[in-house]
Amino acid sequence: MNRLALLRHGHTDWNRAGRIQGRSDIPLDADARAELAGYCLPPPWDTASIWSSPLSRAAETAQLVSGKIPKTSAALTEMNWGDWEGQRGAELIEIPDSGYRHIEEWGWNYRPPRGESPAELWSRIKPWLEGLSGDNLAVCHIGIMRVILAKAWGWNFAGPAPFRIKRNRLYVIELDTMRAEPEPVRLSISEV
Repeated sequence: MNRLALLRHGHTDWNRAGRIQGRSDIPLDADARAELAGYCLPPPWDTASIWSSPLSRAAETAQLVSGKIPKTSAALTEMNWGDWEGQRGAELIEIPDSGYRHIEEWGWNYRPPRGESPAELWSRIKPWLEGLSGDNLAVCHIGIMRVILAKAWGWNFAGPAPFRIKRNRLYVIELDTMRAEPEPVRLSISEV
C-alpha cells in the first residue's frame, strides 16, 4: 500500500494578515515555531519518508514536527498566484475587474493573472505522486493540498469543498486508488 499524508505548514505573518503567499518564501512566525515544537508525528507517520516544499515555512514545519531534515521537491512548491501574490484576497474580491473569486467558483482552469491554474498544478504534482512508494508525509501548502485532495475526493472546484483543511492535521490519501481517508489525523503532543 502506498500512502501520502499531507500537512499544511505553520502560520506566517502573511497568513495572519490574510496575504496570498504563493511562492514568496515567507518564514514561520515565532508563535508558529513555539506551537509546532509542541507536536510530533503520530504512528505510523513517525517512520514515514518526510518530504516538504523547498519554501522555508514548509521545510521548517517538517523538521519541527518530525525531528528530521526533510527531502524537498520543487513539485511541492505552492501554487503560483502571479500578480496577486502579496495581496489580500478580501481586498481583491472587492475589486470588480480583479478576476479574483472564491474557491467554490474556480473550476480546474481558473488562473490568477500570470499565475497557475489547479489543472496546471496537478500536471506538476502528478509525476511526483506517481513516484512515491510506501508511507510518505509531505509538509506543503494549502494550494497543493487542495488540488491533491480535490482529485482524491472527486471535487471539481465547483460548490463547497467536501473537505476542510486545518493546521496540525494529517490528510491521508491512499495513492493506489487515489482516495482520501474521511477524517484527518491530529498531530500528537510531544512529550519532550
